[in-house]
Amino acid sequence: MAKGMSKERIVAAALDLLNDKGMDALTVRALAARLGVQAPALYWHVRNKQELLDEMGTFVMRRVRDALAAIPPDAGWRDSLAGYGRALRAEYLSYRDGARIFSGTRLADADVLRAKETWLARFMAAGFTLADANDAFDVVTAIVVGFVIEEQERVQSDEADPARYSAAERDALLGEGVELVKAVDRLPDDHDTRFERHLGLVLDGLATRLLSPGRATEDCPP
Repeated sequence: MAKGMSKERIVAAALDLLNDKGMDALTVRALAARLGVQAPALYWHVRNKQELLDEMGTFVMRRVRDALAAIPPDAGWRDSLAGYGRALRAEYLSYRDGARIFSGTRLADADVLRAKETWLARFMAAGFTLADANDAFDVVTAIVVGFVIEEQERVQSDEADPARYSAAERDALLGEGVELVKAVDRLPDDHDTRFERHLGLVLDGLATRLLSPGRATEDCPP
């Protein structure tokens, strides 16, 4: 075992490497070189690249869990779920290729997994079934992952080629007869505003689910 090596140090170096070089450059060999050791030295702590990704994903979800701790218990399901979506997006955006690298990872910290108990209970108290409460987390996670993947890819592509998303070039490609399609690209918008709008659509859908017969209506719009 390399002296001074630890799982925490490996994960920190992996996150730095991710930010510097991106997901495709994140390999065990490259990580070992960054740490100044041979690749086998890392296998004492992470058995393979997937386990490394799991540890990185767990680190990120610890930060999400800590952010959610600031949401008061009486915030209601809608504000709580919105807070989860915003915290998850913020963490993914903290790292280059964040949504791509962390989606699908297996959480390796029982405390992070156990934290979900409180939130499931809170949502069930608001009228969700257990299955619906879990689906609510899953659908918000899915929209965050998809949104951030597109957001990060677009930003990186735009930095590499500022003309890539030229509205004028797109208009010329489209030709005549599709003025609404052209107008969409000129709507006043930004990533944050669009994310809040998309998140609101999901939350409105969940609120409608709660308004169905036999369900509670706490936090639901009239």
